[in-house]
Amino acid sequence: MGTSGETTHGRRLVGELIRIHRSRAGLTQKEAAEQLLISESLMGAVERAERIPSRDLLVDADESFGADGALKACCELVDEEKYPAKFLDWAKLERTARVISAYETMLIPGLLQTENYAYALYRSRVPAYSEAEIVRHVEARLERQAVLARTTPPRIGYVIEESVLDRMLGGPEVLKEQLRHVLDCVKRFNHLTVQVMPSAQHTHAGLMGPMQLMSTAQGRTLLYVEAQGGGRLISKPEQVGDMFDLFGILRAQALNPWKSAEIIETKVGQL
Repeated sequence: MGTSGETTHGRRLVGELIRIHRSRAGLTQKEAAEQLLISESLMGAVERAERIPSRDLLVDADESFGADGALKACCELVDEEKYPAKFLDWAKLERTARVISAYETMLIPGLLQTENYAYALYRSRVPAYSEAEIVRHVEARLERQAVLARTTPPRIGYVIEESVLDRMLGGPEVLKEQLRHVLDCVKRFNHLTVQVMPSAQHTHAGLMGPMQLMSTAQGRTLLYVEAQGGGRLISKPEQVGDMFDLFGILRAQALNPWKSAEIIETKVGQL
């Protein structure tokens, strides 16, 4: 997603296509919104290119308006509006990934973030985003979470530094809601594992920094590394293989999933 607040040509094109197909279907914005189970104001904002439509909205609109695939074909274009160029390939592959793993040192993993936590994160950004940019970033992040409930879901494993559980991002209530959400996800999804790396662990294999790992549906392995100034996607097998090995060591050094859940529950009780 671009960092400027300007309306891009791609977004205007998608908004106009939605308006054209809605009109051809003989629907008012209000009637279309009711069919798509969204607000009339959101429908208008999408057509005016003020809001980026979700993939689900495009698919549903394509069917409701009888667009014969014209709106579904916009999904790729919309992706380019939502994600930074360096993260775009990762976001696309994540939807069909077989394995998703990450070691997080600063924040709750994006796929587990609540809406309030994500808003607090993007509002803390320096230099500051505009409110419209914050909304776009949060919506894109929440949309990615659909992978958690996907049919034939990926195996997801996270190792999170204990200090992340204490960071009052958004204040105590936001953090409390966030930690409860992590516990709820762990209970609901048996393909998700969350482990805590205790602060008392004086040394471990992850001290060189955070990382995200993925095994794709096609068998490729990828590494995404975030840093100040942006991230980078690494696909060289030897580099990625080393990081998968390192992550395995990290998991062995962290608390087991059951002890980790107890730690998170304790933190919730202290808030």
